[in-house]
Amino acid sequence: MSESSYQPVKTIEEFQQQPAEYQEAVRKIVRSHSINELYGAQAFDEPAIALAPTPYAKWLTCRVAMEEYGHHVRFKELGEQIGMSESDLVPGGTKKPLSIFEFPLKTWPEFCVIKLLADLAEILQVEDLLHCTFHPLRNLARMTMPEERFHAQFGEDFCTDLVTTDEGRAAVQDGIDRYFPMLPPFFGRSKSPNNETFRRFGIKQRTNEDMRADYVVRARQLVEEKLGLVLPNLPAEAA
Repeated sequence: MSESSYQPVKTIEEFQQQPAEYQEAVRKIVRSHSINELYGAQAFDEPAIALAPTPYAKWLTCRVAMEEYGHHVRFKELGEQIGMSESDLVPGGTKKPLSIFEFPLKTWPEFCVIKLLADLAEILQVEDLLHCTFHPLRNLARMTMPEERFHAQFGEDFCTDLVTTDEGRAAVQDGIDRYFPMLPPFFGRSKSPNNETFRRFGIKQRTNEDMRADYVVRARQLVEEKLGLVLPNLPAEAA
């Protein structure tokens, strides 16, 4: 884990006095979270309410969708506080959503796999902000983390239920086979200049490569040890 000597930035007023490079680095992270939390809720979580097979599943899926929209609202509010425009903070503006949202969600097992694997990836991203030098962002990460853990646990619990039948087991494995290869790019490019800047300022803690490797280990434990399924191998450049 990277250690930065950069001093904590505790308020918006202190943020406005930081070097332009620091301010832009924070804005990039806030922009990404604001856009992708909203797009994910629209592309996956809200449509999944109709796919949920029981009132209980619909209730929990409604909670997931509500919380994901809430994450967008919180990150958007922080973005506006640090001088960002609305077009910077919503899909269709200056930054495109992540490619992981291009997955064509059609079934309940696919949604459960998305929660199992994509929300695990999001947990790692939020973990990396828990000691961020910009305290408003750090505090937002700490507020968001319990909900992200719930979303990932939602995926694990429903996948665990599904794999008790042959049909469900096949559907979950199929979803993993098609979705997991899309996830490594979620962590960004290796030797990323942006990531180097984030770590230098203590905004983030780990390299993209370290986070991606950690993610694959955790995903393999979930899929193979807990569900008894197979995590697909990744191309060498993505692993």
